Amino acid sequence: MRTSTRSVALTLALACCGSLGLAQEIRVEQSISGDFIQGPGRDRELKTGTGQIRGRVFALDSGDPIRRAQVRISGQDILSKAALTDADGRFEFRDLPAGRFTLQASKSGFVTVGFGQTRPYESGRPIELADKQVLENSDIAMPRGSVIAGRILDEFGEPMPDVSVTALRQSWSNGRRRLVPASGRMAQTNDLGQFRLFGLPPGDYYVSATIRGAMMEMMGAELMAVRGGGGVGSPSASTPASGYAPTYYPGTSNVGEAQKITLIAGQEHQGADFSLMPVRLAKITGIVIGSDGKPLSGAMVNVSPRERSATMLFSGTSGGRTNQDGAFSINGVAPGDYQLQANSVQVITADEGGGRMVFTMRTGPGGSGPNAESGSLPVSVAGEDISNVVLVTSKGGRATGRVTFEDGAKPPNLGSIRISAPSTDSDAMMAGGAFGRVEPDGSFELTGLSGTRLIRAVGLPAGWTLESVRLNGTDITDAGAEFKAGDVVSGLEVVFTRRATMVSGGVSDGGGSPLKDYTVVIFADDPELWRLPMTRWVTGTRPDQEGRFKVQNLPPGSYHAVAVEYLPQGEWGDPDLLERLKDKGKRFSLGEGGNELLDLKLTVSY
Repeated sequence: MRTSTRSVALTLALACCGSLGLAQEIRVEQSISGDFIQGPGRDRELKTGTGQIRGRVFALDSGDPIRRAQVRISGQDILSKAALTDADGRFEFRDLPAGRFTLQASKSGFVTVGFGQTRPYESGRPIELADKQVLENSDIAMPRGSVIAGRILDEFGEPMPDVSVTALRQSWSNGRRRLVPASGRMAQTNDLGQFRLFGLPPGDYYVSATIRGAMMEMMGAELMAVRGGGGVGSPSASTPASGYAPTYYPGTSNVGEAQKITLIAGQEHQGADFSLMPVRLAKITGIVIGSDGKPLSGAMVNVSPRERSATMLFSGTSGGRTNQDGAFSINGVAPGDYQLQANSVQVITADEGGGRMVFTMRTGPGGSGPNAESGSLPVSVAGEDISNVVLVTSKGGRATGRVTFEDGAKPPNLGSIRISAPSTDSDAMMAGGAFGRVEPDGSFELTGLSGTRLIRAVGLPAGWTLESVRLNGTDITDAGAEFKAGDVVSGLEVVFTRRATMVSGGVSDGGGSPLKDYTVVIFADDPELWRLPMTRWVTGTRPDQEGRFKVQNLPPGSYHAVAVEYLPQGEWGDPDLLERLKDKGKRFSLGEGGNELLDLKLTVSY
């Protein structure tokens, strides 16, 4: 295999849950290979074949073809690729290997949907393609999107431009029910304060409006000028020392008081006007001290809401860099409870020759090198400046280990495997996930670790699956291990097996007729396993184009399988739902390498 390397210079605005107002020139070294997908856990071999998938995209309400819709195909052994529909709404993918694929169609004005998706927020259905198979009529029906439109005003009734507006919906996510962005839809107000959120599936929504990063920081700078921060001899101004909190329709900063907007398919809801809630802005100043007791210069410091729901992504978080004395200043912080986070920045230089120098920036925490440092501190803002904050950083823990294979038969390309260490804290969005490459001798190293981490593997060769994770002989597969600053942990063993489990089958209705449109939920018999972080013991799946379902790599154990007509993606993670479903389906057991064939009846009520 011949691999070429090219360098691409990019100017990026660095951000960490909000704008940091800093741009850096970063040299990116990118390996280009026609044979492998590059990246953490992505060095897997690509495949081609002679299979084909053809279909048509059309409007659900009229049946008319949708021209120039984007249809994207994804699969385990291919690069994701997109096709545009022609004048008749037709698309085609060629040179496909045998395998399992998903299709998703998108077009402005319509709801983005997957192949086989018939209801809002449910998963699409996979396509199981045999070797050399030509699959016709893989059609996708797209419903027209609903719209929420309105205006964002200030407390005086004046229009507010450049405000980020988001439609949010209640969903089970990361171990609890929370507000999440609806299909990624976001809008920004124009000069008249108008916004338009489009392409929404039918359902219940909450609308959030936020002034983000740069604009909030500008307000904070104005506030500093008002308070005499402009230096000796600088003029002062009478700008009000206030800004705006994240606000929910119809005009409240308390999400519990937000008003729900219910949409039906294709509806345009007008008049969602509301005013942002004015609040007093504060400035947070302090110093960052490294683990050596010295000021940490050039560190990234940001402040983000302590309540780490998905809405935090739109809450106007801001930050900056420490100066040579380790000092930082963050302006324009609205009242609330926050987490102040500092991450070191490692700049690596390399001489390319010819007077050219390459600069590479790496930031912690999680996978940023053994010298990366990070620290956090809770702060509560009540409208007054907070000064003299001392934030101490530390180097994360380091762990070493090796991978083993149950029958001793190593796969040929160990370099395709990455060992990851995701946090068990569902709210720790800043915790990151360290990645370690598996070396030819089976060893790996993880750095920048803190808190309780699970150990997982990505990029496994076909036919292999995770069996267990052990730390000095103790099974930590589901519990994880706790890492503290400066810890050096050895003795990790990640065990893989080729004795993977499989559960497959079909579903029929009350009269015994086979069904092709349903969702199957499979979950462990033990309720304690439902509540584990990133649990391996609960899953949901949809049938393929023939109406058959398949789930692989469940841990050996006792399970329940229940077929329901409709369930939004991810909702099977709700323990309350699983408790209601527990006696509705079929109970079965899986042994190591077990292959269970199930014939399920559709559950009509739960």
